Amino acid sequence: MSDTAYVPPKVWKHEAPSGGHFASINRPIAGPTHEKELPTGKHPLQLYSLATPNGVKVTVMLEELLALGHQGAEYDAWLIRISEGDQFSSGFVEVNPNSKIPALLDVSGEAPIRVFESGSILLYLAEKFGALLPKDVAARTETLNWLFWQMGAAPYLGGGFGHFFAYAPEKLQYPIDRFTMEAKRQLDVLNRRLADQPYLAGAEYSIADIAVWPWYGELVRGNLYGAAEFLSVHEYTHVLRWANEIAKRPAVVRGRRVNRVWGEEAEQLAERHQISDLDAK
Repeated sequence: MSDTAYVPPKVWKHEAPSGGHFASINRPIAGPTHEKELPTGKHPLQLYSLATPNGVKVTVMLEELLALGHQGAEYDAWLIRISEGDQFSSGFVEVNPNSKIPALLDVSGEAPIRVFESGSILLYLAEKFGALLPKDVAARTETLNWLFWQMGAAPYLGGGFGHFFAYAPEKLQYPIDRFTMEAKRQLDVLNRRLADQPYLAGAEYSIADIAVWPWYGELVRGNLYGAAEFLSVHEYTHVLRWANEIAKRPAVVRGRRVNRVWGEEAEQLAERHQISDLDAK
């Protein structure tokens, strides 16, 4: 096996786009590229996002909270088109200096609170509303184990396997083999855990499941990277059971649509500003 040889220079310089999907917005520096304020709506929570797996985590969480009766979880979901560089606006960078979706602004108190990184948002909302995170120390810790497992594991799935399998400008065997092996190992970790537990943290659905499902659940259901057959996802029977059960939850069906601007028209909802928006189609 031999891919095209590349000899790194002594000092790397950003001299040309790297090619591939999102190449036009990749850059080696942080900070805003243009001045633009973020819009704000009438609800306590302002979400700035896109329905990527990380974005879906938060909209599902918010819809689950509303389904549980937490009206303080009402939210405006504003579309951030990352392919157009919306995440580099001055307003967005104020909420998330890392310029990644999702970003949340809680305006329910005396001073706004910014929350960025999807795992931090899930934990913040769970603690704010006292829901979807067990209070028992052992059960809470197991939930957080899997929440942080996802935060550490998914970059290998998305930035590793997904990038080289689906988005890179050319197919290279070494990185595809390397990250396919890791993606399958991670699926096996989940499959073994779910063999004797209905949910990742145990008997109860929690933020652990909400964090993991948009990545690994959608992967085995054939909705991520078009890689289900390539990865032989039929082997992971317990993950498939878990993924399909969660996909039927009404809050998951609703949350999956928010800030989605691709796919079947009935599954798209660019922005959400009131609960009836989700009933419009």
